[in-house]
Amino acid sequence: MRVVVIAPHPDDETLGCGGALLKHKANGDSLSWVVATRGHEPQWSAELLERKEQEISRVAAAYGFENTFRLNFPTIKLDTIPLEEIIVALRDVITDAKPDYVYLNHHGDVHSDHRVVFEATMSVLKPFNSGKQGVKRILSYETLSSTDAMPPGVARSFVPNVFIDISGFIEKKLDIMSLYESEVQPYPLPRSIETLRALGRVRGATIGVEYGESFVLIREIN
Repeated sequence: MRVVVIAPHPDDETLGCGGALLKHKANGDSLSWVVATRGHEPQWSAELLERKEQEISRVAAAYGFENTFRLNFPTIKLDTIPLEEIIVALRDVITDAKPDYVYLNHHGDVHSDHRVVFEATMSVLKPFNSGKQGVKRILSYETLSSTDAMPPGVARSFVPNVFIDISGFIEKKLDIMSLYESEVQPYPLPRSIETLRALGRVRGATIGVEYGESFVLIREIN
C-alpha cells in the first residue's frame, strides 16, 4: 500500500498522525511526505532555517519516508498565493506518488495555511478524480495548537469517526516529535511532549486501548 501524508508545515504530520504512519511502515507500506511550505527570511533567521532543514532530514529518516516532496510555498503566506498554483503542485505529487491512502490536515484549523492546503488538496481529490487516481481513503488529522485553537463551531469542529490503536508506536512517535527541537514547547503548552502523550491517552481511551489517534473520514472508495 502507498501512503501519502500532506503536511502544511513540517511538524504537522507527527502531531496528527505520526503513530498511524509508523504503523503503516511496520506493516510494510510505502510512505511519502508532502511538506507544503518552507520558512523564509526575514521572518526567521538563516541559522534557524538551517536548523529546521536539519530537523526535517532527521524526521524523514526516522519515519523511513521513501519520498519527500517539498512544495516550497512560503510559510504563513499561503493565502496570498493563487490557489491554482498550489492545486497544480499537489496534483503533480498525487500523480507521482499514486497513493492508496492520503492523510490530510483538518479543514477547520485556525491556521490559514492549513485551510488553504485542505482546500487545494480536496480540489485535486474530487470524488470523480480520486477513484481514477487510485486513492481509496482520505483521512483528516488533528494538529495540536491549530485544530484545538479554533473557536467552537459546527462547520469547523473536529469530530473524529476513525480511531487507530498506536499503543505500540507512541514512544517512537514522541521521540520523533523531540527531533523538532525548534518546535517543541514546554509543558503545559499544546506542542509539548507531555501534551501529545496526553492526547494519545484520551484518543486511546475512547476505544479502550492505551494510546490512539483519531481522524475524520473524508472519503472511502471500496
